[in-house]
Amino acid sequence: MHGGLGSNSIASVGFPVQRPRRLRRNSTIRRLVRETQLSVDDLVLPLFVVPGSGVEKPVASMPGVFQQSVDRTVETAVRARDAGLPAVILFGIPPQKDAEGSGAWHDEGEVQRATAAIKRAAPDLLVITDVCLCEYTDHGHCGVLSGEAVANDATLARLQLAAVSHARAGADIVAPSDMMDGRVAAIRSALDFDGFEDVAILSYAVKYCSSFYGPFRDAAESAPRFGDRRTYQMDPANADEGMREAALDIEEGADVVMVKPALPYLDVVHRLRLRFDVPIAAYQVSGEYSMIKAAAMNGWIDERRAIDETLTSIKRAGADFIITYFALDFAERG
Repeated sequence: MHGGLGSNSIASVGFPVQRPRRLRRNSTIRRLVRETQLSVDDLVLPLFVVPGSGVEKPVASMPGVFQQSVDRTVETAVRARDAGLPAVILFGIPPQKDAEGSGAWHDEGEVQRATAAIKRAAPDLLVITDVCLCEYTDHGHCGVLSGEAVANDATLARLQLAAVSHARAGADIVAPSDMMDGRVAAIRSALDFDGFEDVAILSYAVKYCSSFYGPFRDAAESAPRFGDRRTYQMDPANADEGMREAALDIEEGADVVMVKPALPYLDVVHRLRLRFDVPIAAYQVSGEYSMIKAAAMNGWIDERRAIDETLTSIKRAGADFIITYFALDFAERG
């Protein structure tokens, strides 16, 4: 008899030498060996700024997300700062739209006023501003038109104006999302020329023509009046092209490159991480958010666990930070 083993012992069968379950047996040990750490420091909160005062209008297709006037936007930004979030990203909806999208570079525009007000109220909170024309044009496309086609080079000058106006208002980072060729170089030269060489550029470098943007277009009131954006946003089937887009933007002066959307393109996020030694962001877009919200409201999934699992997957793929509508919920629950 050895070690209390009887005649019916199964010792001869042998036991596994490696038992991975040993490191899963309670929450403390799981925490100790966790490979991917997700924290409030990894998240950026999008905000939609509209004209008026005291405005907080729910976005029907995005439960829990609102269009807010500047005063309410500042309140939410301060709340985000107090919850530990490092940054917000601002999208503006002007009182009037035109063919050029001139509201994008108006010094008294919604994004410009919100930026200045946030920097006064919460100077340590980073303000990122979306640089694009789609919210400001009456046709809903991301640039000025030549016939029904978006004119790439004519659009660049307008994007320069918008980026400089945001920097003048106090933006820490400008984020061109239009997907025009050469826009990072154009914006970098304009910022430097006007003395804003410290303002960083977060480029939507790898932005796909995705079906997951629908709710955002409700929130930003930016749906195209005709056609779609596939002549300038990327084909969802292409990953190698994304590497070329990111390389071009880095060469042109992008400080951070981003993949949008996040979840359908985790392979692209990971490929960027392996190839480029620059900060990488990913945008968990409106459709990803609304799918989780809708399923949770119907009792089909656990919302909190789905939030944590999807955000962790994006971080695990290689993103340094994530733009997500869940940022404030995540931060405030600790």
